[in-house]
Amino acid sequence: MSHPLYDVVDFKIIGDYRLRVAFDDDTEQIIDFRPVLFGEMYGPLRDLRVFNQVRLDHEVATLVWPNGADFDPWMLHEWPNLIDELSERARQWDVVYA
Repeated sequence: MSHPLYDVVDFKIIGDYRLRVAFDDDTEQIIDFRPVLFGEMYGPLRDLRVFNQVRLDHEVATLVWPNGADFDPWMLHEWPNLIDELSERARQWDVVYA
């Protein structure tokens, strides 16, 4: 699947599991990650101490966490359009990896 390419250029923690994410096209998204924090990769981010270790990896231009979790910048950019599908998938990951 081909989609537009975006780079994450900045972010700020604005609340529990919530980030303001800025992109290279001068847009921003406020993202609440709670609906997708399930499964082997994203489940550990439910620990707020782990979640808050998020950083911007400039080499791959996206947000990353110490456990290797990350998101495609396009997915972050399009979050409001994708969140219903993502949260449904995430709950399935929890069943698979529980």
